[in-house]
Amino acid sequence: MTTETPLDRFKAVLGGAARAIAHEPEIELAFTADAPAQSGKHIKVPMPARTLPAEQVAEARGFADGFALRLRHHDSKVHARLAPGDAVARSVFDAIEGARVEALGARGYAGIAANLATALDLKLRADPITRARNRDEVPLSTALSLMVRERLTGAAAPALAAPGLALVRDWIEEKAGGDLDALGLAIDDQRAFASLATKLLEDLDLIEGDMIPDEADEGGSEDEGTDEQESDEGEEGDSEGEQGQGEIEARGSDRDAESQDGEGAEQSDDDVEDMDGEPGDEGEDGMLPVRPNRPFSDFAPQFEYKAWTTRFDEVIAATDLCDADELARLRSYLDQQLVHLQGAVTKLANRLQRRLMAQQNRSWDFDQEEGLLDAARLARVVVNPTQSLSYKIERETDFRDTVVTLLIDNSGSMRGRPISIAAISADILARTLERCGVKTEILGFTTRAWKGGQARETWLAAGRPPQPGRLNDVRHIVYKKADEPWRRARTSLGLMMREGLLKENIDGEALLWAHARLIARPEERKILMVISDGAPVDDSTLSVNSGSYLERHLRQVIGWIETKSPVELAAIGIGHDVTRYYARAVTIMDADQLGGTIIEQLAALFDTE
Repeated sequence: MTTETPLDRFKAVLGGAARAIAHEPEIELAFTADAPAQSGKHIKVPMPARTLPAEQVAEARGFADGFALRLRHHDSKVHARLAPGDAVARSVFDAIEGARVEALGARGYAGIAANLATALDLKLRADPITRARNRDEVPLSTALSLMVRERLTGAAAPALAAPGLALVRDWIEEKAGGDLDALGLAIDDQRAFASLATKLLEDLDLIEGDMIPDEADEGGSEDEGTDEQESDEGEEGDSEGEQGQGEIEARGSDRDAESQDGEGAEQSDDDVEDMDGEPGDEGEDGMLPVRPNRPFSDFAPQFEYKAWTTRFDEVIAATDLCDADELARLRSYLDQQLVHLQGAVTKLANRLQRRLMAQQNRSWDFDQEEGLLDAARLARVVVNPTQSLSYKIERETDFRDTVVTLLIDNSGSMRGRPISIAAISADILARTLERCGVKTEILGFTTRAWKGGQARETWLAAGRPPQPGRLNDVRHIVYKKADEPWRRARTSLGLMMREGLLKENIDGEALLWAHARLIARPEERKILMVISDGAPVDDSTLSVNSGSYLERHLRQVIGWIETKSPVELAAIGIGHDVTRYYARAVTIMDADQLGGTIIEQLAALFDTE
């Protein structure tokens, strides 16, 4: 007979409270060590310690209450129809709606208000507003959500964000103070509130007047778009609850640059701000990158990507980033952490090995005039030794010499279970393919610093020229070379467990780097598999270029590889829909699925000519 722990009782109470707040009896609540999330009626909140510290309890309650309020007061389909298409305006629109939903709960219940305030403090620790030094560095989505919260609840902005908010408060009040005052009159009506929010965006010059959704058009398409938008409802529920960690904004000169590129109004209604990035005070600067995923659109062919400087970039072996003793310790930690998973993935790897070996096995041509005597025809030969067609000839199947590169996202939002499972899956995959004579290379990509490194310092020293391009120092890591035996590279994979390694991610350049290494290989067939959990994000770059600068480059690189290169490209997204980027891709929602998905994807590639 099992004894219910205090943590189990707290979970049951928290789930019951969420169901009561949302008026939804089918809500399922679970604890997670990763980022809090909501998918439909499934809620994941931060797991408190066993002793249930008061601060951690309030944090879990805050996220649970916020998700429950969204289920009760927010209509995702209405929100999608009324939302602007521009990415910057959309992030602000989402943040304002999030403030409305939470205000509805906070104004009636003091306990909910306190819980939401605790969760907000946690979100703000990872928000650029806390580090802003001038107006251009303040994310408008965060600033406006805090100001709307003040208007609707009377609660002042948290002290952590007050200095950053002060940088833009006067400007916002001057241009849209009346719009902010009017929002309180429509807090109970989402449609009317959205119209007022759209007017606010127009007064802040975030959208043009002719970009405001037409009520008549909206009404006419309501029924027609129901089926199409139902599939997006879960994503909307997930993404909009994290406005405090909203995507990095392109402001001021960035909006002008976007309009010159002709992309400002190309975002479609199913645009989603995915929340990914663990909240909390982690990383060297106490933050994790937020990873926006936008819908696919046709970008201007003349778009040119550049780096401010490549002087501080590095391609480095895992063994050069820490000493052998630490690598061995990290590898041991990785093995201990995933002992239960290793058996399941090994079974899948053995299945892949059987499939590959079956393709490499020799076959026979029967009923030949000469060759080896066919034992199945022996009786016929005994009866009539002159009988022809009793021989067989051995032949080899055409299994092309192959090399596989596994490119692993080493960004901060992969921290925890996703990066652990990625490391052990890569390890088992390399071992399996080596048995089959298929060479495997394992690479990783991240940056050397948060929010720009030495590259940003040189840009600041040069007087902050506009549109500088990429403003961070990329770090490309070689965990295992293609010609290196698995036994020598085994400990290198433990480096992914090192605290402080995982920072930001610039996917486009990483793809080009991995592709160039593959092209230089002599093998006849080349396969590149990418494991990532969202769009490219580097705060420093996105704060001074257009908001889709890195993503546009990634799409260009993918399109070029898929259409012009002999390299076969596939991708696996962890918790994010990477099919909007890659033609051959699969998305998994649980990191535990990664090992099996890698095996199946590779098996499908080898089965396809």
